[in-house]
Amino acid sequence: MMPRDLLGNPVTVPEASLPAINDFVGGMIAYEARALNILPAAQGADAPALVHLYAGFLNLLAEAPGAAEAARPHLDAARLRLATANERERRLADALAAWIADDIDSTVAILSAILADHPRDLATLKLLHYHLFNHGDFPAMLRAAQGVAAVAPDLPYLGGCLAFAYEQLHLLAEAEAAARAGLAIVPTDPWAQHALAHVWLTQGRIDEGLAALIEWSPGWQGLNSFMVTHLWWHLALFHLSRGDAPAALAIYDAQVWAHARDYSQDQVGAVSLLARLELAGYSVGGRWADVGTYLAARATDVVQPFLSVQYAYGLARAGRAEADQLLAAIAEAAQTAQDHSRATWRDAALPLARGLVALARGQAAEALPLLSDAVPRLARLGGSHAQRDLFAQFLLDAQIKAGAWVEAQQALELRRASDPGNVPLNRALAALYRQLGLPQLAEQAAARADGRATA
Repeated sequence: MMPRDLLGNPVTVPEASLPAINDFVGGMIAYEARALNILPAAQGADAPALVHLYAGFLNLLAEAPGAAEAARPHLDAARLRLATANERERRLADALAAWIADDIDSTVAILSAILADHPRDLATLKLLHYHLFNHGDFPAMLRAAQGVAAVAPDLPYLGGCLAFAYEQLHLLAEAEAAARAGLAIVPTDPWAQHALAHVWLTQGRIDEGLAALIEWSPGWQGLNSFMVTHLWWHLALFHLSRGDAPAALAIYDAQVWAHARDYSQDQVGAVSLLARLELAGYSVGGRWADVGTYLAARATDVVQPFLSVQYAYGLARAGRAEADQLLAAIAEAAQTAQDHSRATWRDAALPLARGLVALARGQAAEALPLLSDAVPRLARLGGSHAQRDLFAQFLLDAQIKAGAWVEAQQALELRRASDPGNVPLNRALAALYRQLGLPQLAEQAAARADGRATA
């Protein structure tokens, strides 16, 4: 009988390779570091095709220049072994080849077809969601997850996939229901917990989110660096909403910037949290210099626009000349990128990066028109809407610093609707209303910030 992976998918591997396969599949769907165990398994002279394919995908997920070249030998080795592989594995080889060639449309099409025929293949769902998410195709994310749920609704970790797709579509009630259903199956599902953190933050349910994440945090052991740092990042945002900058900075030091400092997601998490702290009016001390040391290697990194624009801000905020090198690389990508992403680089990433660098250098008047042009165009940039909200905060900062107070007032009051008690937001409103000659409204905002009022 053909072996099966932990989700019941047939695999053409010897029994000795099955633990590595299950570590990859289980690690992918649970965001656990054990997915890395596929890499030493692929070093064996007789490693089967699927082991090499999974190792190739893992190399591409590193999100770094040279990732495609690191993945290519695994594709070549897998192709030598495809004669004994099954149909799903052969199609995974096609998907890996398309991804290495940066043909993302074909990658998505192939992964979608595999999932339609093999709905228990949640590792493929996660790979598919990765690409759809990076290109802002949230409806397709939901369609894919619903297709799996229609066949195998009780699969572990599926609830988190459904919940995050719903949440990115702003269908918050559906997202919360899916996440809670997923947690009923796997109470430690980090992606379901993450989706709930998004819902609570979006709805201003700050105390609820703060309590839940604190309660769950002891269980964040064995997760990969992205997941553990990102969950702590969300917890820091709840603290920040309550005006507890010391708690947010403590999380930054102990968790957000304490794991894989050379990894893309850890780097942008650090950039984002430091920026949010500063935008809220708090000092972060000398932390930018340390982040800039690691970001220097990203001086020509245009693997993903969502990442590159944050690298550029971090480099500029750290006072590093590499920010200008990266701006030049982004400008080139805007002219030469593959068709599927060229417009995103040109219309969103380039003006955004230029505006962010100008703002980091204290040039708010120069940054304002660039950010005003870019921010409405960011849906396809990648990242979640909670992550992209940082760019709206940068625009708001530029408006305030450039004296565009009417526009800033409009944006701040809209933001207060979803988080009435947000301490930094109300402090900003108090200062703004003083500038606008509205002292009564300024006092009301100050009272909210100080806890002297409830609305």
